[in-house]
Amino acid sequence: MAMPAGREAEARAFYGQLLGLPEVGKPPNLVVRGGCWFRLGDRELHLGVDPAFRPATKAHVAIQVDDLLATRQRLEQAGVPTREDEPLPGYSRFYADDPFGNRIEFLTPTDG
Repeated sequence: MAMPAGREAEARAFYGQLLGLPEVGKPPNLVVRGGCWFRLGDRELHLGVDPAFRPATKAHVAIQVDDLLATRQRLEQAGVPTREDEPLPGYSRFYADDPFGNRIEFLTPTDG
């Protein structure tokens, strides 16, 4: 995902502190490019600096969580607006934006 230059502290506060994703150290030769990497289960979420940054408002990352309600409450208590979308069979979900305006989907499987 893309992010604007110089806003790594905001990325760490949102993805690291608020969402609880552990930060992954970038290789030394890539540190100079800026951005941050986070562990997301068995995957990694890479936020890279884009000089022509424009938020991703349609394409997005989907993060499966164990407790959707608790995640939503945590985001809203931190002042992050959340929103509904069309139902997705087999899942409960909502959307929120990261500090840069990138859309993120949070979802959990439903029974049945």
